[in-house]
This record gives sequence, C-alpha cells and structure tokens, in this order.
Amino acid sequence: MPKSVAELVELLDIEDIDGNLFRGRQPDTELQRVFGGQVAAQALIAAARTVPADYHVHSLHSYFLRPGDTAVPIVYDVEDLRQGRSFATRRVVARQHGRPIYLMSANFQIPEGGFEHQDVMPDVAPPEEGIGLAEMFGARQDGRAEHWAREWAALDVRYLGNSATGGVSEDPARPARSQLWIRVADRLSDDPLEHLATFTYASDMTLLGAALVPHGVVISAPGMQAASLDHTIWFHRPFRADEWWLFDQHAPRATGGRGLSLASVYSESGELVATVAQEGLIRHRDPEATTSS
Repeated sequence: MPKSVAELVELLDIEDIDGNLFRGRQPDTELQRVFGGQVAAQALIAAARTVPADYHVHSLHSYFLRPGDTAVPIVYDVEDLRQGRSFATRRVVARQHGRPIYLMSANFQIPEGGFEHQDVMPDVAPPEEGIGLAEMFGARQDGRAEHWAREWAALDVRYLGNSATGGVSEDPARPARSQLWIRVADRLSDDPLEHLATFTYASDMTLLGAALVPHGVVISAPGMQAASLDHTIWFHRPFRADEWWLFDQHAPRATGGRGLSLASVYSESGELVATVAQEGLIRHRDPEATTSS
C-alpha cells in the first residue's frame, strides 16, 4: 500500500484512456486482494472527471462484487446517467479480467444554500490522547504492528476506545460503538477532489471492526472471514482530509454473518461533514474445526 501521502495521491491519479474510460494503477502491497477503499476512491475520481467543474459530489453508493487482483490494473467505465441543471448522476463499473469487481453510483450537485442543522459532536478526547494503531496492534502481539507501519503509513489514526473496553461514553442502547481520529499523514493540495478521494480511501478501514465490538473478536482473529459488501458516503460539507476528523462509529445490527456499521464524521471544530454506512461479511468459523474437516 502507499508508504507516503505522495504515493497515495499518485495511486489515486488514474489514467484517462478513452472517453469516460479510465485505468487505475496498483500499489506495492502484500495484501492478497485490492483494498476496497482504493477501488472506491479511484472510481470516485473517474466519475468526477466526467462532470462539469461546478458540480460537486454529495453521495456515492457502491457494491463490492468480487475480490480485486493486486497484480493487474483496474479499468473504470463511467456511464452518464443524468446531466441536469442542478444534479448529475454517474455510474461506474470497475473491471478486471473482463469481469466487474465493483459498482458505484455517484450523485453530484451544484452547491446551493438551504436549511441547516446537524447532530452535536460527541464529547471525546483530543487526537493526541488517542492510541496509534501500530501501537495498539503491537500491544495485541498479533504481528500487525509491522504490517500497519508498512501498509498504511499514509494515514495517521488515533484510536480512542470502544463500548466494550472503555474510552467512549456509556450508552446501553448502543452496544457496538468505537471512536477514532483519522487524518492523511501529510499536507495535501487544495484540490477538493483530492480530499474527498483520500477520505473515501480511508473510510473503508475500520467500520467492520465496530460490528465485532460486543462479541470480543477482532478482524484479524483466527477463523474470521471479513469483507466489505457495500459502501455508502454522504458528503455534507467540504473539509480537509489532512486535518483531524472524528470517525464516530456504531453498528446497530449484526445477523446472518453480516454486520451493519454507520459512522458520523466530524471535523475537529465539531462540524458534521460526512456520514458513512457499510454492510460487511463478518463470518466466524472455528479454525480447529476447519483444519480437522
């Protein structure tokens, strides 16, 4: 994965190969499949490059269809579904080996004024009091600290806690909660799309973990099979991805081997800038039973 912010920005700078057709490169990675946030971010950039500059993305809805192959580029085919006076809609199909691996619909709007209200940001500790994920993985002694430092160095993540082990305010009505601060680890340009794309990249990292909080299991546990199934983002206000944003996550339901996680995203000043939703596979199998069968 990108070892620096410069590498992340380069990774997301997809190639224009024909009308509404783009190609995304792959990073140097030890992952066995393409990271979902990478595909979503590259697809968003592909869609954005086909709309006029005064239209800004306000939502994306997507499905992960097949695991991506990290050894070959990804082709993004953008379809112009609607070009209205206020809104524009694009559909993006990401393909490898002639088959779709990811599908996105994205809606764009010319900015306008209107009614304003938002939920209040929860009272949380500041980023400097959070635990870096490399440090947290090192404390678990599951071998992921080195992996994190190698694969995710472009992101600065500070974990605050969850509803099972502490660090978040008590809320018995929501048993599956976790909170963390995230930012891109170095300064980005002032291009708004660069901030939206890098945020989209990072938004796929931790949501499924929230769905496992009440069950005392982590994504990397033996016997865990986890994968993003779909991913949705609503962008409410412009913000900088290279400045701290709070990822306030909760998972209202887990059932049938799937978990649904939601995240309210706040700037450090308390502004609700985005909302993210994801359903994912959280299938747990007894590794000893699997080995003996």
